[in-house]
Amino acid sequence: EVDLVESGGGLVQAGGSLRLSCAASGFTFDDYVIGWFRQAPGKEREGLSCVSKSASSQYYADSVKGRFTMSSDNAKNTMYLQMNALKPEDTAVYYCAADPLLSSCSSTFYYRLAFWGQGTQVTVSS
Repeated sequence: EVDLVESGGGLVQAGGSLRLSCAASGFTFDDYVIGWFRQAPGKEREGLSCVSKSASSQYYADSVKGRFTMSSDNAKNTMYLQMNALKPEDTAVYYCAADPLLSSCSSTFYYRLAFWGQGTQVTVSS
């Protein structure tokens, strides 16, 4: 059974940093596209970053490129999202996700996802 559990969210001032973690179980990262997306109240889901199977390619949304870094520790089956230079518009619930059937990691990876966690709230104050 696939399970994803996010942690690390919280309240931070603009310009600050947070690192989100996602503990995964029930699958191997090499066999899945993994990534992060977020959703703010009243807004559409936004795909932030993903890594393709076997980590052959990676995608970042323009809105976070240069500020956010996605990484993973296969030995711990944990993925991370390091978020720097946070802005108030980054306030949202952040989710980690995984899908075994996606053929690649791209800007549309979040349109269809097989598995995602319960989310962790990130609030950036101005």
